[in-house]
Amino acid sequence: MIDGTIAIVGRPNVGKSTIFNRMLEERLAIVEDTPGVTRDRIYGDCEWLSKTYRVIDTGGIQLEDQPFQKEIRMQVEIAIEEADVLVFVVNGNDGITKDDEFVASLLRNSKKKVVLAVNKIDNTEKIANIYEFYKLGFSDPIAVSGVHGIGIGDLLDACVALMPERRIEEETGSIHFAVIGRPNVGKSSLTNAFLKQERVIVSDISGTTRDAIDTPFTVDGQSYVVVDTAGIRRRGKIYENIEKYSVLRSKNAIDRSDVVLVVLDGDTGIIDQDKHVAGLAHEALKGVIIVYNKWDLVEKDDKTMSKITKKIRDEFKYLDYAPIAFVSAKNQSRIQTILPLIRQVYENTKKRIPTNVLNEVIYDAQLNNPPKTHNGRKLKIYYASQVQTAPCVIVLFVNDPELFHFSYERYLENQLREAFGFEGVPIKILARQKESS
Repeated sequence: MIDGTIAIVGRPNVGKSTIFNRMLEERLAIVEDTPGVTRDRIYGDCEWLSKTYRVIDTGGIQLEDQPFQKEIRMQVEIAIEEADVLVFVVNGNDGITKDDEFVASLLRNSKKKVVLAVNKIDNTEKIANIYEFYKLGFSDPIAVSGVHGIGIGDLLDACVALMPERRIEEETGSIHFAVIGRPNVGKSSLTNAFLKQERVIVSDISGTTRDAIDTPFTVDGQSYVVVDTAGIRRRGKIYENIEKYSVLRSKNAIDRSDVVLVVLDGDTGIIDQDKHVAGLAHEALKGVIIVYNKWDLVEKDDKTMSKITKKIRDEFKYLDYAPIAFVSAKNQSRIQTILPLIRQVYENTKKRIPTNVLNEVIYDAQLNNPPKTHNGRKLKIYYASQVQTAPCVIVLFVNDPELFHFSYERYLENQLREAFGFEGVPIKILARQKESS
């Protein structure tokens, strides 16, 4: 549950991304000395005072007509609209500039709560630099140094103090699913086919969709929220910073989803980028469905579907649990097969195995295929427990976790799937040392 949203805004090169990274305690935003590196808004979550807040980093706003300034301004306005509290970052070494005054006017017009952060106050000798910024007309300026981490706690305290009381709980009963894939595989067309309207821009140009767009809809009494993400390109092939942000937002969309649709292009076939994209969903331990799109462009006979299914299984061995849907988003052919799959996979993510039944399956699995001896020692599994759903996490209490070989883990996973299904759902098995009594 997100307890509030903070947007970081300001002119270029005042250190917004550095402060963003400090709040998240990781290097998520790209930090360079070159003004204008951040063009899009980037999202991350930070924990403070036992609560979780979403933080948005934005591009720098300036009066001068620079490349992408129109797009940056649009992204910043979206971030301002989403945020509960705005952190206005200025450079304590430069004093107030015309761009600062311009940003200040935008923030005043937004009617949002603003915390003024005077950055680059790296030592006590510079503390007097903050007083000039009272002229901007906001609350007491907070001296910070994003580079050195000074004042970040005070900044977060000020933001939290201005947060509204938690609003309505996130809607319950809705199944959130993300649509991911490399550029131009038909993600937006697929989304439009679900919604039966032109909700997102559809174009033949790769990478048209830059942002993740959440759209709720209802079918047969079931509520869904579809997230159409920006196309993901393999890390080595990302040339523009904006594409890196698209990947980050896609990961964010995956994290917020219950089920992920991995879209493949039936016209061009499977390429290495598809494996990278699918890996993001698998690593996030989300429910996964593979959607083979543009089925209308594939020359078919009565064996084509089985041949492609085998190829997909060979290329995506780590997703052998994921069901496959063959569709044409453009013609809306077989689209009706996907939502029931989403619903089934979602229900599987919530599946809980009774402890006694789980242990019976694990016990029988050991009898049928005992663990092999390694260096004169053999794995012993004393007890099993499902400790989590969505994702399914099974803990095995054993004599020595180092004896739990990957091949035996795969064997047990297959036995669990045979016994309980779990179609579309990853199973994580952990070995823990049994405490001696």
